[in-house]
Amino acid sequence: MTPVTTMRGRSVALFGLGGSGFATAEALKAGGAQVAVWDDNAGARERAAAAGHTVVDLAEADWSGFSALILSPGVPLTHPAPHWTVTKAHAAGLEVIGDVELFCRERARVAPDAPFFAITGTNGKSTTTALLAHLLRALGRTVEMGGNIGVPILSLEPPSPDRCHVIELSTFQIDLTPSLRPSVGILLNLTPDHIDRHGTMERYAGIKERLVARADRAVIAVDDPWCAAIAERLATAGKPVTRVSTHASFRAERSGDPEPGSLGNAGPGSPVPGSPSAPRNEDSAAPLTDGLTLDGTRIMLHVGGRAPYPMADLAGIASLRGRHNGQNAAVAIAALSQALDADGQLQPALVGFPGLAHRMEQVGRRGRVLFVNDSKATNADAAEQSLKAFQTIHWIVGGVSKEGGLAPLAPVFPHVAKAYLIGKSTDDFAASLDGNVPYARCGTLEAALQLAASEAAESGADEPVVLLAPACASYDQFKNFEERGDRFRELVAGLPVEEKPA
Repeated sequence: MTPVTTMRGRSVALFGLGGSGFATAEALKAGGAQVAVWDDNAGARERAAAAGHTVVDLAEADWSGFSALILSPGVPLTHPAPHWTVTKAHAAGLEVIGDVELFCRERARVAPDAPFFAITGTNGKSTTTALLAHLLRALGRTVEMGGNIGVPILSLEPPSPDRCHVIELSTFQIDLTPSLRPSVGILLNLTPDHIDRHGTMERYAGIKERLVARADRAVIAVDDPWCAAIAERLATAGKPVTRVSTHASFRAERSGDPEPGSLGNAGPGSPVPGSPSAPRNEDSAAPLTDGLTLDGTRIMLHVGGRAPYPMADLAGIASLRGRHNGQNAAVAIAALSQALDADGQLQPALVGFPGLAHRMEQVGRRGRVLFVNDSKATNADAAEQSLKAFQTIHWIVGGVSKEGGLAPLAPVFPHVAKAYLIGKSTDDFAASLDGNVPYARCGTLEAALQLAASEAAESGADEPVVLLAPACASYDQFKNFEERGDRFRELVAGLPVEEKPA
């Protein structure tokens, strides 16, 4: 736990007693604050009371006695309308902050130079966070990993000069963290998401930009126009920026390879190769002279326009399959401030990365058929990356659709042998697929898996893939994407094992 000593002796209101909210209440209490907690859920209030917290109905409380409102990130701050606690806090002239802000204040007080890596983006955050933590551990560093990846930040060990914090952040968390200043800020990509909570794409992108704009060093993947523009703005302002692209389009202007290890020899807090004068890359193909690119499965380092140097090869690493995982790996490497390749640690560390559940997770084989759980692909952009990674796909798709539906996926429809539709989106998705991709209306995940497994086994492909990549939220049939992915894994485990001929 990280006790919040910066709130010692102060009275604060806390709303939201889910995982991060309860951990925050514990950390505030441990640090000496007086905390009045509340949640609309009676069970959450009972749990807090049983743990010794002071439960106060904030709707009836005297807010003049509080010095701040600590808000859980799932509670609306601005859109579609401020939560009633936010309105009361503003009326009382109080700041509204979250658990990450409390961590940042504690870091600033006890260890302002403690290594702090913050990762955001629309897709790929969790894989990149886990991979970066894994690589740092391979270097022998002490690492705490948490945030939006599922472990509340204040339940981690406190900041210290010899302890790295690798933290995944959502826009909801960034919006509640005015003093955010990580050592390294990573921005992966930006596509429309959570617009209902932010109002416009511009506001959503602006919140993401805060993370890299306030970081000591920024690592930005520039394959979409939003991120490319952000990288250009920061570089023009003199910010140390490392650009990363999955396109092998960086221009080699001078001969000679960079020295192995040059990625990190600048030392902690210094920029890895990245030029403030690099041209804008909004078309995803503009030539850049510094940064990292993906050339097939190889991650290439570019320095000063010289011939690129191969940093690592992802060929054969199942947990990092696909172009999107190439981007995740490249930005994780770019974030490191130590040389990994100088003594050969990088490649084996990548090979040893186990991956994450529900993210391109290979959950089983039956004969030639591979079963892949990508339940975390809750929007079209994430599903597109999964579909690009395989050639003959029996695709389980559906749930509560998001803006744009399946229309953005039309270019990768040739990868799909057949689609198996589940959930609330069935009628809309059938209309999108009609005449383009064969499909079956299955209704449930159970029915879809049975039919997809049977038809994939009859396929003539060398490795047909049954892929759960729903391109949808899960809450029409499941509590969350984890429950959906767990059920898929259970169903695959329950399939009969193909008997080999005697």
